[in-house]
Amino acid sequence: MKYALFAFRGDPMCFIHVMLNALDLKSAGHEVKVVLEGEAVKLIKPMQEDNNPLFKKLQDQGLIDCVCRACSAKLGVLEYNEQSGIRLADEMSGHPAMSTYIAQGCEIITF
Repeated sequence: MKYALFAFRGDPMCFIHVMLNALDLKSAGHEVKVVLEGEAVKLIKPMQEDNNPLFKKLQDQGLIDCVCRACSAKLGVLEYNEQSGIRLADEMSGHPAMSTYIAQGCEIITF
């Protein structure tokens, strides 16, 4: 199966569950894409600067699909996120579109 995990909350504890579930689904043989939206776009900088091992695993395995361009701009982290190595998505009025993932056969899970 294919899953797109949309992380909206900027709470690091909540995002840990996104990362754990992404890695678990991947290890079970599923295709997984993590999308950072809303306040979650602010988590990239602390996760990278703290060398968070779960975040590094997600990046190393290519599980982080994109980060929202509009939310990054609105929340003041666009410049950092542009150089983070994570693709910025903006196909739906500046935001990643769930319809893109549904068209790819993904089940959407939101956090």
